[in-house]
Amino acid sequence: MKSKFLTSLTVAVSLAAAGTGLISTAAMAVVPDSPSAVNTDVQGLALHGYDAVAYFTDGKPTKGNAKFKATYEGATYYFASEENQRKFNANPAAYAPQFGGFCAMGVALEKKLDGDPNVWKIVDGKLYLNVNQDVAVAWNRDIPGNLDRAEENWPAIKDATPESLN
Repeated sequence: MKSKFLTSLTVAVSLAAAGTGLISTAAMAVVPDSPSAVNTDVQGLALHGYDAVAYFTDGKPTKGNAKFKATYEGATYYFASEENQRKFNANPAAYAPQFGGFCAMGVALEKKLDGDPNVWKIVDGKLYLNVNQDVAVAWNRDIPGNLDRAEENWPAIKDATPESLN
């Protein structure tokens, strides 16, 4: 049964990938040759500049402002307000996206794909991103199973370059 599910899931993600350009270089992590465990652009900006705290406090993605910033695990995060910056600094692990902001479904499939800050879900108090809406549909079909697979895969792939996995 598990094998059949994984096959169906792989097919669903592959179909979504083919139809949405998921496999193209543009859909890979922001810096495809970076071994960082955090998805950033070339300047080290995480979450495409979105405020990590706002997902929890406002319930929506909110662009951050460069005047409110913090560094965590070698990445820079922007915030929409000084209050959100303070909250993040007090407990960054509570707000930073899981799997370094890479696509959670991608991690479940041993890939490091760019996480879209507008395709997100909070599960058990943790923030997860997906590469696009089609992949989020597959992710949502079995969040507990996908999380188990992602958690199992993450230690082995977190320091690999996205291009070496994809």
